[in-house]
Amino acid sequence: MNPHRLDDLSRRDFLSRTARTCFGLTIGGSMARLFDSTAFAADPAVVQAGGGKAKHVIYLYMSGGMTHIDTFDPKPDAPEDVRGPVTAIKTNADGIQLGHCLPLLAQHADKIALVRSLNTTQGAHEQGKYLMHTGYAPRGTVSHPSSGSWVAKLAGRINADLPPVVLVGGGTRHPGGGFFEPPFAPLPIGDPELGLQNVARRPDTTDASFQRQLDLRRELDHDFDTKFHKGQKAVRAYDEVYDAAVAMMKSKDLEAFDLSKEPEDGRAAYGSDRFGQGVLLARRLVERGVRFVEVEYGGFDWHADNFEQMEDKIPVLDQALSALLSDLATRGLLESTLVVVATEFGRTPKITPNAGRNHYPKAFSCLLAGGGIRGGQA
Repeated sequence: MNPHRLDDLSRRDFLSRTARTCFGLTIGGSMARLFDSTAFAADPAVVQAGGGKAKHVIYLYMSGGMTHIDTFDPKPDAPEDVRGPVTAIKTNADGIQLGHCLPLLAQHADKIALVRSLNTTQGAHEQGKYLMHTGYAPRGTVSHPSSGSWVAKLAGRINADLPPVVLVGGGTRHPGGGFFEPPFAPLPIGDPELGLQNVARRPDTTDASFQRQLDLRRELDHDFDTKFHKGQKAVRAYDEVYDAAVAMMKSKDLEAFDLSKEPEDGRAAYGSDRFGQGVLLARRLVERGVRFVEVEYGGFDWHADNFEQMEDKIPVLDQALSALLSDLATRGLLESTLVVVATEFGRTPKITPNAGRNHYPKAFSCLLAGGGIRGGQA
């Protein structure tokens, strides 16, 4: 399949249109070309509510501005001071090439759609990251919800016991739930190897004793909740989060956070580093009904030694992403799970004297797969 050229899209358009489409709301224009016609219940130009296939999102965020020219959009015919030592490799989709550090992903090109026409007005990391997560530029008086929180708010829970949004390895500047109530904020997981900590009862606490403690808490809070602060959002949110935490502690699906339950060969397929294990955790959570899982992979701000660092960092993404696509397809989850690989901006075509690439908001790339996406195109 020959790649199609997409009209230029701003990041805000990209985020809003993709979110609306995958969860069955509306789509039009060039974005409709990304999706297989079977993803829609009716005319793909105007999707009616309930038409999208995606029930889950796995959002792999490359923090720092991953170089698009050396990964998703190589320039084999460009001068050497643009292409550098990068070799463009063929894939299993006609007309699609990738950078040579993505040989495993090249065998999955028939599953992916590359958007090589993203652009932004935000050329600084913090502002660009905020926009890529919320669809809005930062404003001093407003904290916007991240896309995962919007999914939780609009699509609701699948598994009543597990949080609808989980953030794996994210930094402290993630926008989180923004102005939404706490139940829609992401549950942060720092290290996927450690899973969700502090969720087990003390060994000397019986079921009956634990229930007595819960009943005592409700009794102590009764007047506060019903007489003095009845209906206040903050009080209601506190109770909801507390109850959700208790429900999760009691759930058999809590084991989804425990990577030791995964067979050793399954864990090895994703790679032994923290990012790869985070991607594995994302698959386990989606399998148990979590709506939206973001896994952050940082360290892409390569103003110097771009090509040396690329050889270390990109193969980690290649292995984890390829394992994820294979795993989701094998388990019958790819069509219901939208996989996104994104970053905050691109990198300059011209290589710097320090063998690096500077910030470049004018153009960059993103990858989509699953969830009704028509693969094998750019």
